[in-house]
Amino acid sequence: RALWWAGPLTVVAAVLLVFATRAIAVPLFGLNGEFPPLTYQGLAFFTVIGVGVGVLVFAGFALWSSRPIAIYRKVALVVLALSMLPDAWLPGNVPGATWPIAIVLMVAHVAAWLPTVFILTNPALVGRRT
Repeated sequence: RALWWAGPLTVVAAVLLVFATRAIAVPLFGLNGEFPPLTYQGLAFFTVIGVGVGVLVFAGFALWSSRPIAIYRKVALVVLALSMLPDAWLPGNVPGATWPIAIVLMVAHVAAWLPTVFILTNPALVGRRT
């Protein structure tokens, strides 16, 4: 039942943290804020989809696993690492993509991952099963 409110809270928190990451990084490093994946619309789209899928995956683990929190934390870490591979591919392959942009996008992945893992796997929110 906690996922009915923890799921949306997770998505909103992730989007806000990703937006904060962009708001700080673009002017600080002089990045092209019009680069499509770095726009607020692009970041919102990918964050909502990615974190939304993460919430659904956690819900599946919560239903069918005896240790959903421990398993989800491990899976989320692997998915985080894999999610950065497309960003690492951007420089040299996509016009306008630079390494600073790719690194900021990778940091945005971490910014989305943090509230996702913290909120969904917080025993006080989702129960005591570890």
